[in-house]
Amino acid sequence: MPIRLKGKVYKTAVRPAMMYGSECWAVKKQHEQKMHTTEMRMLRWAAGVTRLDRVRNEYIRGSFKVAPIVDKMVESRMRWYGHVMRRDENNAVKKALAIPDKKRGRGRPPATWWTTVANDLERAQLDKQTTQDRLSWRRKTRRADPK
Repeated sequence: MPIRLKGKVYKTAVRPAMMYGSECWAVKKQHEQKMHTTEMRMLRWAAGVTRLDRVRNEYIRGSFKVAPIVDKMVESRMRWYGHVMRRDENNAVKKALAIPDKKRGRGRPPATWWTTVANDLERAQLDKQTTQDRLSWRRKTRRADPK
């Protein structure tokens, strides 16, 4: 099977299964690292390359025409965030996001979905007002695999 076809199969069947529900996760660095490692193991296996062959990840990604899974996770999280922000104020999903959580105790605060989204917005230099215009929001948040 040609490697480009394997890339298409990966993009349409395998990656969506791996990323199922990831737009709602409070993603930590260790989650991103595990997803990246799993993705690269699958791509290397499909290409017939081992780590002992010392082929760079970028070369393998380029041959499959596949964007990093972490970028796709950010993209899907931003798409979901924009979708929720464009809803009415009395929508159940939007109300549920506004529910205050408990007071925090000692130590580092736990990672939440809101902190993850805030970090993504800061990295992409976006603000909440951009979410109202769907086309420009989509254009600005589509980082991986632009067509």
